[in-house]
Amino acid sequence: MEIDFKDLNPKQIYKLMTSVIVPRPIAWISTVSAEGINNLAPFSYFAGVSSDPPLLIVSIGSKSETVKKDTWKNIEETGEFVVNMVTRDVLEEMNITSIPFDEEIDEFEKAGLTPVSSKYVKAPRVKESPVNIECKKYEIIQIGKMGLILGEVLTVHVRDDILNEKGYVDTTKLEIIGRLGGANYCLITKENSFEMKRPDKE
Repeated sequence: MEIDFKDLNPKQIYKLMTSVIVPRPIAWISTVSAEGINNLAPFSYFAGVSSDPPLLIVSIGSKSETVKKDTWKNIEETGEFVVNMVTRDVLEEMNITSIPFDEEIDEFEKAGLTPVSSKYVKAPRVKESPVNIECKKYEIIQIGKMGLILGEVLTVHVRDDILNEKGYVDTTKLEIIGRLGGANYCLITKENSFEMKRPDKE
């Protein structure tokens, strides 16, 4: 079967793309508004794009034709944000923060999470998340109703017990949550992951 995108509306395209581009890591982004209100929301159009300079990218939509989502607005105004990784232990809390609360609502409080100070940015980290990535705005590219947020990584906070002997994150200990299509998610554990080394040239 071939599905021609010219025959689909944007909602159908979104559903199709998010069901085939899987699994996707979740950028659980914490920001603080210009008025000092903490914000926390998950986004799964998210990836690392460069290591020199260290950049990641997240795509954030709009509330309406003219109103940007709070996360986008906060990053645009303050130039700072933190990406907190979503694991099995914080899955339910992440789901609560996906609710479109009014901008004056603190999602940390709604989800029962603990904001802790970051080193370089004013946006708080999620204490309960084992990995927090502090970023400053590198560039925002607007495409239609979407904002492509490029963030420069300033520092990464990693819980000690998930590091391996070389100082890198052991992803089998992280138990990261991935986003699939619809309301489906996946969980990466040691039991459902495997190693495959790249073959040497002959």
